[in-house]
Amino acid sequence: MADDTSAPAGRDMPRPAGGDDPGRVVTCDLAFDIQEPADIALQVVAAERGGRTLEERLNLATGGTPLPPPVELAAPHGGRIHLLRVPRGLFTVSYRAHLERPHPRPASRPDGTAGAEPLDLQRLTYLRPSRYCPSDHVVGIAVAEFGALPQGRPRVDAITDWIHHRIGYVAGASTVHDTAEDTLLTGQGVCRDFAHLGVTLCRALGIPARFTAVYAPGLTPMDFHAVFEAWTGGAWHLHDPTRRVPRDSLIRIATGRDAADTALATVLAGIATLRSIEVTATVTGLLPADDHRAEAVLA
Repeated sequence: MADDTSAPAGRDMPRPAGGDDPGRVVTCDLAFDIQEPADIALQVVAAERGGRTLEERLNLATGGTPLPPPVELAAPHGGRIHLLRVPRGLFTVSYRAHLERPHPRPASRPDGTAGAEPLDLQRLTYLRPSRYCPSDHVVGIAVAEFGALPQGRPRVDAITDWIHHRIGYVAGASTVHDTAEDTLLTGQGVCRDFAHLGVTLCRALGIPARFTAVYAPGLTPMDFHAVFEAWTGGAWHLHDPTRRVPRDSLIRIATGRDAADTALATVLAGIATLRSIEVTATVTGLLPADDHRAEAVLA
């Protein structure tokens, strides 16, 4: 992994340091072969709502030559998208951020379900089927498995447990084209597939659910991670069917209907191939304990 002092200075975004909290440190290094000049949308920086940013740097270069600063767009739920035009050659992305630990979120109401209050546009969006989450295709299995349970969080907890015990975590078991239906049929997948299946089964039961890409301290092997959030009890509660990392350590990157909305890099025009990816995410001290059954809310 490249050292910060030698990284290209294509995009430098320093933030003022401050406070004594050592917080969390995340890094991401990507390399792409650009065969034809490409328009690329990057989603690798920490979301604005993930705790105060003490220091941050995003360096972009082609063949070691810094690129002009990209355009930053505000995405939903604090996400940040960077748009840029990349010429032919080896395109590198180097991201470094030091984040303060977020303050605890207020507890949600102890009772209540998605149907206990009028739907707003956000929750309506996350009730509808989407590309990787065809919830209208799995209503039968969702009702058969979970329909007898009390509405709201008990159903989501049961869905999360069911995925954890019934779906095998197998690296390389799926492709970028696989949907939640494929995961159900094969019975295996990776974090992306686990999260898609959780979103799909929730929506099939009328529970708004959304897909979230995160940095995940403690993940082995280290990579980007995916979880899902479901609307119950008047708040978006965090669920991770893989149970591979403590949820309190996660750092939000991007949130959307499914992985199509949260891809780390989307080629909008031109030809580009991902050559390598390296990710790190650490916290100072011990990782927090997580029984994965307690309430959790992602900052």
